[in-house]
Amino acid sequence: MRNYCLLLYFIFIGIALQAQETAMNASEIAAFKEKVIASAKTTKTIKTDFVQYKHLDFLSDDVKTSGNMVFKAPGLVKWEYTNPYQYSVVFKEDQLLINDGGTKSKVDIGNSKLFKKLNQLIVNSVKGNMFSDADFTVSFIKSSKYNKAVFIPKDKKIASYIASFELLFNKDDAQVYEVKMIEPSQDFTRIVFSNRTLNGPVNDSVFNN
Repeated sequence: MRNYCLLLYFIFIGIALQAQETAMNASEIAAFKEKVIASAKTTKTIKTDFVQYKHLDFLSDDVKTSGNMVFKAPGLVKWEYTNPYQYSVVFKEDQLLINDGGTKSKVDIGNSKLFKKLNQLIVNSVKGNMFSDADFTVSFIKSSKYNKAVFIPKDKKIASYIASFELLFNKDDAQVYEVKMIEPSQDFTRIVFSNRTLNGPVNDSVFNN
């Protein structure tokens, strides 16, 4: 029994060390940014499934939803939730198009600097290219499994909604596979992407909602 417990201990320690995060040095940051930016420049369309976890402090379990996301350069994004309900949101030019189970509405975000910034944040996070944004302080972290960029907003209005924004990148292709938005209350939304298809055909009608 003692040997079994020791074995479990060393397995646990090994897993913890494997996933340990450390800060990137200057040369690692430069190489990482170059790889991500190069990948983003060649990304014209994205189709991907996602699972979203909404963590609220007063709930014992995270609220789980799932669906699919479609992106088309330069700035069209559609989030479609399919389980456990039907709901879709399209960011299109200066408009937010909402389809709530067949009930459609439209929000003009053109006159709101905050909403335009949040829209830009979402588009750039999907592509993985946010490093030129002067509105954020960025830190870069590495592990054996992924690279991570943590964005902290400088703008007080944005910071009142988002305390930090984390992107996890695959180490091989520099594509974003997880997004985490942490609120000032420390509640957070975590989105995990899967089954991603890059640069396939996407008709503009997808974004009519």
